[in-house]
Amino acid sequence: MPAARPVSLRTRLVARLGGWINRIRRPVTLGVRAIVRDRKGRVLLVRHTYVPGWYLPGGGVEARESVGEALAREVMEETNVRIIGAPRLIGIYFNRRGRSDHVVLFEILDFEQASPKQRDREIAEARFFELDDLPEETTRTTRARLDEYVKGAPISSIW
Repeated sequence: MPAARPVSLRTRLVARLGGWINRIRRPVTLGVRAIVRDRKGRVLLVRHTYVPGWYLPGGGVEARESVGEALAREVMEETNVRIIGAPRLIGIYFNRRGRSDHVVLFEILDFEQASPKQRDREIAEARFFELDDLPEETTRTTRARLDEYVKGAPISSIW
């Protein structure tokens, strides 16, 4: 696996500024994330170009967009995965990083991926991993959700 490129200070500042602007424009935010598992039981994670770590794919719900539409759009943009069957709702979590930020988590088992996701401005990499062999840089929150969902750990309402 190629070494992760360091995230530049400029990139981090632009991302943080965007977050502040969104908090002013949209004081209540809603996001979606997905646990995408292939037939082998592996989980799909993404690594962004602007923040360190591996995450579950997902992002924000835009104005005039349903949660389902946002899920399909974000998963496709970040992983090149097209959802075929109905995603299963896992839970709705409060994200304490924002004043009123909520994340809706889904399970996706029925999908197709014509080709692996190629690096772009937002996504450095998207790959499937065995649950017992996640990258060291997998975020604490991603690990917590996978532990709850797959290993039966106590479920939190906090993202």
